[in-house]
Amino acid sequence: MTTDANYLTQLPDWSIDHAQILAVQEDIVLSPEHIQILQVAREFYDSYGFSPSMRPLCKTITGSLGIELGRSIYLNQQFPGSPAKLIAKLAGLPLPKNCL
Repeated sequence: MTTDANYLTQLPDWSIDHAQILAVQEDIVLSPEHIQILQVAREFYDSYGFSPSMRPLCKTITGSLGIELGRSIYLNQQFPGSPAKLIAKLAGLPLPKNCL
């Protein structure tokens, strides 16, 4: 089940296959690095109960996957537009509260 903007309303409904379908709609081909970032975002949600906005997302990815993958420039290249919103959407998470 999704909202009008394709954010999942039931977190257990998420799968990598679902993420790949949504990614195609966003003109993104998911690489293993994309999947790792989505999984880190899901782990953040599991730990804190909310989707990370950009700053905590960068910090969490840096801590889990290294500084190169956690840079905001890299995330903007991989998830163009609004990385935190797009990562949340592809990871099956609610829209981050602090994202416009």
